[in-house]
Amino acid sequence: MGSEQQIAFFLRALKHGDRWRRAAAAKGLGRIGRAEHAWVLVGSADDPAPEVREAVAVGLGRSGVAEAGRTVLPALMGDKDPWVRRRASRAAIRLGLEGPVVVGAFSRLLRDPDHHLRINALDGLAALGVPGDVPGLVALLGDPEGAVWGRARALVWRFRDDPAVGAELIRTAEQGAAQARVQALELLPRHSTERLLGSLVTGLRDEAARVRIAVTRRLLHVEDAHTQDALAGALEDERDAHVADFLLHALGRRGEERVTGPATRWLADSVVGPSAAYALGAAGTRTAAAMLRTALIDTALPGRTRAAAAKAVGEAGRWDAVWVLLPLLDDPDGDVRAGAVAGLDALVQEGLRPWERHAVAEALVAHLVADPHTLWQTHNALIGLAEALPALRRTVDRTPSPEVRAAALSLLDTYNATDEDTGADLARFVHALDDPDETVRFHAAEGLAHWLADTGTRPQDGERLRARLTALAAEAAEAETRAAADEALRALDGRGPDSP
Repeated sequence: MGSEQQIAFFLRALKHGDRWRRAAAAKGLGRIGRAEHAWVLVGSADDPAPEVREAVAVGLGRSGVAEAGRTVLPALMGDKDPWVRRRASRAAIRLGLEGPVVVGAFSRLLRDPDHHLRINALDGLAALGVPGDVPGLVALLGDPEGAVWGRARALVWRFRDDPAVGAELIRTAEQGAAQARVQALELLPRHSTERLLGSLVTGLRDEAARVRIAVTRRLLHVEDAHTQDALAGALEDERDAHVADFLLHALGRRGEERVTGPATRWLADSVVGPSAAYALGAAGTRTAAAMLRTALIDTALPGRTRAAAAKAVGEAGRWDAVWVLLPLLDDPDGDVRAGAVAGLDALVQEGLRPWERHAVAEALVAHLVADPHTLWQTHNALIGLAEALPALRRTVDRTPSPEVRAAALSLLDTYNATDEDTGADLARFVHALDDPDETVRFHAAEGLAHWLADTGTRPQDGERLRARLTALAAEAAEAETRAAADEALRALDGRGPDSP
């Protein structure tokens, strides 16, 4: 059947057919009809059958005749049937309809019970470049459907500088439903916090846990004593684990001493325990320190909590911290061993006392060899600890593990630490250029480059070394190994790292 015959057939069916034929005809006219047929569809927009009205909306969207669509689609967007509203709103977007009537129609759909219609409304307003009904838009920040509140958030952010949008965000942040309130608090700029201060403090007691977390996040940047008191009081009364976790972190960052009691009570909680340990360490009181030491030996506590306690002991840096942490390097729990390494790392970085340095160096090098799960973490804790260098040299020479050899060789790099025997490390770097493991070869080349640059010494067989480095720079599988070999070649020639 040719298009003219099809059009004639659709026109007859639209006028005389049953509801299903009228609906099919409306869609068909939109697909193959000419501009004048769009106006025929307009005449059927008040058909008593919702299936036909829906098809008219589809047909108008397909027709591409915006003027025809403008006459009836806004009204169809308010149809009592949700499928008609859906098709009409999509057709309006497809036709690029604009103007106050269209904006009003989309704005009304922001409150539609069908979430598909709310999505269409947001898409339509975004396409028009307007926020529409601002209270309706901002209210959708609390929509249960992610596709709705995500679009609403993007549109609110787009118009965040609009005075009406800003005012509605403030109102929602103070009085809105829980999820919308959380989103509003996240979207408002930091300078709004002072204006919101009263509602934020009140929000610490809100019945919704997510609101309590959101207002706490806002209050982190407020330093006055009243706010600090409110946060401490909220932690004292908090019973939700996730909120307590957030409050403990927030008050721990401030070194608040009043966390000691609540933190002690939360130590046994599998979720909150690590944050409680962190807060006790940050509090720094004698009672808090005693609680941390008790937690370290309490094997009933989760390993993550004991690990956090170990790290907190190291960060607090009290006089006996080293001797408390060293035995934990042999703990059966891997998390606890990692926490002990983290605590010792903090102590090394802060500066060990002279009588602690050898004990820590010896224990950490032994741990480097013994615990593959904390290998590079232990490596980092050893950086700068010159007392570890003799044991590290023995490790490089004897260990069968390429991973341990790479880590130990890296620590002989002059950028990490030096001693009176650093000159003898040249032979180790040169020998390791032929190691079967590429990670070892990389650290050998890098360490060699630094050794040559820092010592200013040239090896006796420089040409042989040059040949080996040249081969490594050309043949290594990893780009970083080739780059390290190039750097070593420049250092061998007395050129700087940026030289060609």
